[in-house]
Amino acid sequence: MKPLRLLLPALLALLVSAVAARAAGELNLFGWSEYIPQPVLDGFTKETGIKVNFETFASNEELLSKLVAGGGSYDLVQPSDYAAEVMIRQHLLSPLDPALLPNLKNLAPEFRQRPHDPAGRYTVPYMSGTVGIVVNTDRVKTPVRGYGDVFTPALKDRIVVLNDTREMVTWALYTLNLPINTITAENLARARPVVASWVKLVKVYDSDSPKTALLNGDVDVGVVWSGEAAILWKENKKFQYVIPAEGAHQFIDVLAIPANAKNKAAAHQLIDYILRPEVSVLISEAFPYTNPNLAARKLLSAEQLANPASYPPGHPKLETFRDIGKDAAAIDRLVTDLKSAQ
Repeated sequence: MKPLRLLLPALLALLVSAVAARAAGELNLFGWSEYIPQPVLDGFTKETGIKVNFETFASNEELLSKLVAGGGSYDLVQPSDYAAEVMIRQHLLSPLDPALLPNLKNLAPEFRQRPHDPAGRYTVPYMSGTVGIVVNTDRVKTPVRGYGDVFTPALKDRIVVLNDTREMVTWALYTLNLPINTITAENLARARPVVASWVKLVKVYDSDSPKTALLNGDVDVGVVWSGEAAILWKENKKFQYVIPAEGAHQFIDVLAIPANAKNKAAAHQLIDYILRPEVSVLISEAFPYTNPNLAARKLLSAEQLANPASYPPGHPKLETFRDIGKDAAAIDRLVTDLKSAQ
């Protein structure tokens, strides 16, 4: 056993660290609703003494409007990739200190230095996913490979889709072989009749829980978030997930620290805590999207890794959204007009 005088420096360091963490007091987190398991936040508070005040938003646009207006006092936010791109350009985010994030080493290389943050200075991947097709194979016997197989008269009033205007226009652009991040008046004019024909067929618009209509048997096919599809597949293997052959949107939700954050040290602590494999795996278990944390994936079961919605097989055509600025308003008007005409 080491003499007490040799142990004192280490003990003092631990004490100072604990006191400093508790002195930090509270951390204000602004994130997506029901996307961070409460046990993760409770575990962080138990370890550090830092209370996490968790406020939620329903869209990236809500998050952006609050930060741009200077509303709220947040230490950590959870935007999607294209929203983070806007924040970086508008100097709304603080550079991260890699020295405070030793668990960055756990991230898969393909999730580093993405287009929204090429140098990886401002954001850390939280979870990723895709938008694809779920088919109840007990009810739909014809092959479904792409958007054209979903939006057919034979499936009228049997379809659920995300209540998201940009998503719907993106699907139409894919069927027309047009770029999804280059929004022009000409491209929207070509997409308009496609979307017009689709809205006549949709029964349910739901971005919060599109799986519910499928589970209840109200619809038989849907274009939904992959995490929702993964839960359906786990519930019953009749729910098959298909990445559309034309291409699909891949989203990457990230963690970032606002430039005006008052508790940046605690924000770094929470990011690094989430990057621990044993913590990150809790997120996968609650919300089975694609986990960018390779070390956490090693803790997943074979069935979890085999879930085609969480980890799509093969090499599907996937693209992330980029910031399209004011063109987003034109998309909203197009879809809103078409839906209201029904």
